[in-house]
This record gives sequence, structure tokens and C-alpha cells, in this order.
Amino acid sequence: MAGKNTQVLMKQHPKGWVTEEDFEIVEREIPKPGPDQVLVRNIYLSLDPYMRGRMDPVRSYAAHLKPGDMMGGGTVGQVIESNVASLPVGAYVNGMLGWQGYAVAKANELRVLDPKVAPISTSLGVLGMPGVTGHYGLMEIGQPKAGETVVVSAASGAVGSVVGQIAKIKGCRVVGIAGGQEKCDYVVKELGFDACIDYKAPDMQAAFKAATPDRVDVYFENVGGEIMEMVFGRLNSFARVPLCGIISQYNGQPYPFTGMRHILVNRAKVQGFIISEHMGYWPGAIMEMAGWIKAGKLKYREDVAEGLRSAPAAFIGLLKGKNFGKQLVRIAPETL
Repeated sequence: MAGKNTQVLMKQHPKGWVTEEDFEIVEREIPKPGPDQVLVRNIYLSLDPYMRGRMDPVRSYAAHLKPGDMMGGGTVGQVIESNVASLPVGAYVNGMLGWQGYAVAKANELRVLDPKVAPISTSLGVLGMPGVTGHYGLMEIGQPKAGETVVVSAASGAVGSVVGQIAKIKGCRVVGIAGGQEKCDYVVKELGFDACIDYKAPDMQAAFKAATPDRVDVYFENVGGEIMEMVFGRLNSFARVPLCGIISQYNGQPYPFTGMRHILVNRAKVQGFIISEHMGYWPGAIMEMAGWIKAGKLKYREDVAEGLRSAPAAFIGLLKGKNFGKQLVRIAPETL
């Protein structure tokens, strides 16, 4: 096949904030599929906060990257060569194929998509890992009950926006936390949250207290730091805290959290989780959310950067909260 396979590598471990100098873009030969493999032309790449953790040489739930390794990540693509009967040329697939234009994979590494059900990009967002993360964390750990107050940080993002909308479907009062008035307006006016606190505003603490007169029963945590400290001070007895992410601490020193007393006094449950450990949960959650999308109960927004070479800058923007909605990179056109 003519052409080259563009790949984005981690050139070095970042020191503090990620910079574009921490990446290297290379051109390599397009791989050939072997027996029981297909060649996929990647169309969309998902950018997600968890990728930052894998750039550090520390112990985590997944192996860290070494200098020279290709950046990993979820993709949507189209099969262009096939040695698998169940994956014909032209099929759209979702897999963890990384920051590159082309990849080979086996059938058990891919999820076949039906573009008639929803746009293929949604398999990286609302109908993919972020959406299922929000669904599982809220329903299985948060266990919201009608009339309770649910607070969601990073509320306009791919995970937070799903969490808040599901909580509304379940009859809860939902308060979002987001950066900037534009994002807060979107969360309230478009997604239907009851209130949204701008964490960049000088009156954040007072505004949050006013928005949670009955305190907080479920807190879906995405950011950590000062915001987590603030919300823990408003927890109700037997509150539940699904701990999904702490993006505010991924690029700097750990925040000196002092809220352990609130956990003890309120007998709160705080549970971290990794959605890849619950793959059996995915099909049911995706089916339910697809139904909500069709019924107009679940909305989503995508922020799409153009071209694989734009991925490092878009990723840095994601870590700084510059994206608005699910951050994607369009690598190639959807059709050949």
C-alpha cells in the first residue's frame, strides 16, 4: 500500500506539565495484516486524561510508557485489508490502536460498530469508555436515589456530562462544576443540570454552598484538589463518592487533602474504579444510553482537532481544560 503510517511517540517522560517537546512524530511503513488479522485505517483518536498518568514512570494500574513508545489510546477506524471472515473490508471498528494512522489487530481486540445506530465517533465518547465510565461510576458506586443531590466535577466533559444527565433521568438534583461561564451555561441550559458552579469565579465557595442547600449525597469526582476539598466539606451522612479521576494533580505536586475527617464523620464511601476491569458491564450500559440518545434524553458534544499531528497540542489543551466536550482527533475522512 502506498503512503506512510504516521505515529506519535512519547519522546521523554514529562517533568510537570506536558509540552509538545515530550512527543515525537515519526513516519513508518504501513503494516501488513498477518493470519487472523485486519488492517485498520484509523479515523478518530480519543484523547483522555488517563494518558497523562501513563507518561510517568511510576506504579499504576497499567504499565507506564518508556521513551520511544507509541502513545496508546482508543480509536475508531475502518477495515481496509482483512484476513478475518467476520471483519470484511469496509467494516467500522473500535479498539485501542493508539496514536497512529494505521494498525493491525485481531478480531477479539475490536468492537464492530453500526454507523446506522449512532455516529461512529460516539464509540469514543458517550457510547464508549467515557460514557460507560460515567454510567458505571454513578449507578454502581454512587447509587443515586430520586430527590438526592448529585454533584459532578468537570461537568461539561465527556464523563461528567453523562453522569449529570443520567442523574437527572433518575430524578436527582444535579449540580455541576466547570471552568468558565460558557461551559456552565451549556451544562444548565443544554444538558438540564439544576445548577453549575464556575470554579474560576472568585465566589466559588459561596456559590457552591448556595447551590447545595441539602448538602451532597453523591459526588462524582473527576478533578481532585481544591474542588474535592470543597465538596467533601458538604457531604451528607452516608454519601457516596465514585473516584474517577484527579486531573488537577496529574501535572504537579499532590494536593495536601485534609478531608479525611469528613469521610469519617459522615461515614462516606469513597471508591476508585477503572472501567476496563468491568467489561461485562459495557453492552448493557451502551444499549441503555443509545436508547436515551434516541429519545432525546442524553446529549453530547465533541471537540475535534484536525490531523494526527495536532494530537499533542490537543492533549495538552485537554489537561488544561481548554476542550469543550469529548476531545477527539480526526485522523482521516470517514469514507475512503
